[in-house]
Amino acid sequence: MGNRKDNDLEAEGILFLNEVTGKLKQRLEEIHIDLSEGQKEIDNMQEYFWDNYAEMDEYGYEYYDNQQALLHQVNSNRNKAAMKHRLESMLDAPFFGRVDFLYDGDEEPEPFYIGIANFAERAGMQPLIYDWRAPVSSLFYDYDQGTASYEAPSGIITGEIVTKGQYKIKNGTMVYAFESDMLIDDEILKQELGSSGDVQLKNIIRTIQKEQNEIIRNTKDRILIIQGAAGSGKTSVALHRIAYLLYHDRKKLNSSNILILSPNSVFSDYISHILPELGEENIQEMSFDIFAYKELKDVVSDCEDKYHQLERQLKGCSEEELRRFRFKQSAAFIGQIEGFLAELEDRLMDFHEVELRGVRKTEEQLITLFYFKFQDTPVLSRMNAVKEYFIDEVETLKGRKIKEEEQQVIDEKFDHMYLTKDIYVIYNWLMEELGYPLLPDLPPERRVLVYEDVYPMLYLKYRLWGRMKHHRIKHLVIDEMQDYSYLQYTVLETLFSCRMTILGDRAQTMDEKAQDVLAFLPRIFGKDVRKIIMNKSYRNTVEIASYAAQLTGICDLELFDRHGKPVVEQKFSAVEATIEEILFRFQIAGDGFETAAVLTRTEEEAWEMYRLLKRRTDAVAYMDRNTTVFRKGLTVTTYYLAKGLEFDQVFTIRGGEDTPMTRQADYICATRALHELYMYTIE
Repeated sequence: MGNRKDNDLEAEGILFLNEVTGKLKQRLEEIHIDLSEGQKEIDNMQEYFWDNYAEMDEYGYEYYDNQQALLHQVNSNRNKAAMKHRLESMLDAPFFGRVDFLYDGDEEPEPFYIGIANFAERAGMQPLIYDWRAPVSSLFYDYDQGTASYEAPSGIITGEIVTKGQYKIKNGTMVYAFESDMLIDDEILKQELGSSGDVQLKNIIRTIQKEQNEIIRNTKDRILIIQGAAGSGKTSVALHRIAYLLYHDRKKLNSSNILILSPNSVFSDYISHILPELGEENIQEMSFDIFAYKELKDVVSDCEDKYHQLERQLKGCSEEELRRFRFKQSAAFIGQIEGFLAELEDRLMDFHEVELRGVRKTEEQLITLFYFKFQDTPVLSRMNAVKEYFIDEVETLKGRKIKEEEQQVIDEKFDHMYLTKDIYVIYNWLMEELGYPLLPDLPPERRVLVYEDVYPMLYLKYRLWGRMKHHRIKHLVIDEMQDYSYLQYTVLETLFSCRMTILGDRAQTMDEKAQDVLAFLPRIFGKDVRKIIMNKSYRNTVEIASYAAQLTGICDLELFDRHGKPVVEQKFSAVEATIEEILFRFQIAGDGFETAAVLTRTEEEAWEMYRLLKRRTDAVAYMDRNTTVFRKGLTVTTYYLAKGLEFDQVFTIRGGEDTPMTRQADYICATRALHELYMYTIE
């Protein structure tokens, strides 16, 4: 750095920074006054309302007008408070980029400063700073100096980038500025990636790469599937894409319309700050297993999650159990359920005549209604439809509604035409027919569903009762796509008809064999899916990424050129010696690193390592599937709970066995490390 162009860019940047900082502070002072006056107005309105409430007609104009005025003022204050928060965050670093763009036909270029949000002196005025999601900001991410264009609401705008600059501003002070090309972009990226790992995922707006920007700004594809290598930034890109879509389509999309299916609660905490940092409200996140449990609460008292199944496999379940589990998640098993359902109606039903107020429906008439008139209604909902048809007929003929006690009698009569409506019992019929072990014969409050039966039973429930699609959700994000089965995706397609961003890495499967969901997702969601491959890894050093790739035979990985320490492989004959080495490496790293992890195979191993480390240091935390906060310092957990997270240092604890599943576990462990990776074998 330090050449004349950079110096000029920095000088202009400092002048602009001083100007815009002054205007930000002025606007903040005005908003502070507005908020104070607005709160006084709210207090006065509430006082007037309660003083005069008794004299107001609840259905009159005064009551309504007062309510509406109060609501308007509260909303106004809420919006101003949100703007105040956004402008306060901009004070730390108002902008990070600049593009001087010469429009075709113009003689002088126009400078555009780019930051985390728009800022103009007054509403309606030209922005001093442009939101990173604004159309013109794509010039910064997609082009270097020379011919360029961007897509504006009015059409394609063409011209030439005369200057492109990047800035680092911290605490309102210019740290550096320079004219950028692709090489210098890489240098900035190295600085960002070379810094210590935080306890939360970083936003990437300063370093979005061209191929990432294409995904973020994609508004055309209904189903976007991102197959990304470990460390390719796919989760960050997906979250920034959500922020972009919220910005792009404010009238039709808000944060309550978006759902993220995330792996676990810790991962949810790890990414929870990204959207608020980008000026958007946080969105709902949950694991699909929790969703399934909530849906089955009326059938069973509890459900296992995927980690129960994984622990069972790690400890050595039988080949028969494993085969059965895998088959129950397959397309072939869905076919068997459908065959069972085709014959279920005859086994399930026991029709008998009903009569009310002299109106009679014979068994034959009920059969006709059930099998023909309402044949498209799900089986367990169908008799309700027949019952309502019968009641409408009675009320029409008799000219008045039936009484409550008559309703109860009729409800019981129609309900008793089913031999059972208990999904658990019907599922056991299915198991019996297929020759599988039956579930224990227990009352609902004592039923605990093993993982292999959770989604088959959920699918059966939806087919028997029907399920309304979640139309409130307009965009679904599915992370770790390789860990979802064919059956789970079929259930998701049943529930959601919205746009989706589906992302994952087939190499990071938690099973013995990598599953390529790209092969079957078009069959489930239709042909209008767009597949994007992200093969460039940014997270790890070249040394760590190369080592990880060798573990699973990956050969098409593109590595970002950031180097660090070689990977250390070491064998120990005792756990105590391993503990000594971990503490030594962790302590000499000192304040240079924020996060470190000891990763084991099973929960039992993780707890034992935590117990031994806790005797020696207080700077250690244990993370299990119920943990909700990702902390600084040394974390002990299993490799599968660390998926999606990253740490400055990783210490992998493994036994001497070498199987496809242990190699998968080693790969996941290795790709969690930002700077230092230690692979320790205890023999």
